[in-house]
Amino acid sequence: MTALRLGTRRSALATTQSGWVADQLRAAGHDVELVEITTEGDVSGGLLTSIGGTGVFAAAIRQALADGRVDVAVHSLKDLPTAPEPGLVVAAVPVREDSRDVLVARDGLTLGELPVGSIVGTGSPRRTAQLAALGLGIEIRPIRGNVDTRLRLVSSGQVDAVILARAGLARLGRLEVVTEVLDPIQILPAPGQGALAIECRVDRPDVVEAVSILEDADTRASITAERALLAALEAGCTAPVGALAEVVDGEQGLELSLRAFAGTEDGRIDLRRSLTGRYDDPEALGRRLAQILLEDGAADLDRPSTTASRPSEPVS
Repeated sequence: MTALRLGTRRSALATTQSGWVADQLRAAGHDVELVEITTEGDVSGGLLTSIGGTGVFAAAIRQALADGRVDVAVHSLKDLPTAPEPGLVVAAVPVREDSRDVLVARDGLTLGELPVGSIVGTGSPRRTAQLAALGLGIEIRPIRGNVDTRLRLVSSGQVDAVILARAGLARLGRLEVVTEVLDPIQILPAPGQGALAIECRVDRPDVVEAVSILEDADTRASITAERALLAALEAGCTAPVGALAEVVDGEQGLELSLRAFAGTEDGRIDLRRSLTGRYDDPEALGRRLAQILLEDGAADLDRPSTTASRPSEPVS
């Protein structure tokens, strides 16, 4: 048995996700204590694109790992920068939740049923760009806040709808509020959306071994392809990029099918490409599809200067 201090953000979604991981580790015979950590993203009221992207959620927890205050950290994987963190390793990626986005709208409406001029709230440049490209005549309003805060915007009439990640609502047991699950053909999710990352120090082989029981090979392959694409596109915190990899049966065995989007927030440019590649080399697949997007116009997108070390997606 290993005694583990598990670092987590204090939000309801973060503690729910971390609690699930803790329960799995306890079932395997380990003693687990949850340690709540406040991050800059939790205390700042600014839009995430203005305070450094969702990496602000991971930074404080990673520092606690480096300092030895916690032994394990649980992140929403889409919160993690694509660049490796020195001294730390993502030791396990559990089986992924449904990665799709969902609509929560007044009166049970779907996206196509929202009247022209309806207000849809989202803090995500990726969602904004893909919504704008649909040409539905809706107004997109930037929002912040946890799940309950965003849902109250709809119930109070401040917006007609919000878009959230289905995975978060599923983990919170709130799927009854969903009025439509959005097909990735319309809106591709963020790279890594729906997956968790269990991170620890590289110099703690006992902890690495303890959490490795939660690893899911298919999820690891899928998110590796998505994040390789994100890194190759040099997408930063405001870059509208979506990606989804899925394991499929090929003629020679298992393969990965990767779809990706890159565009502008006004919907003027909407590049969508797909590629199938080897299951055992997901990084190469991600890089190849990124190169196709770059050659087809992604390199010319009008976007702010960013770095490849940041993720593309605010927390939903």
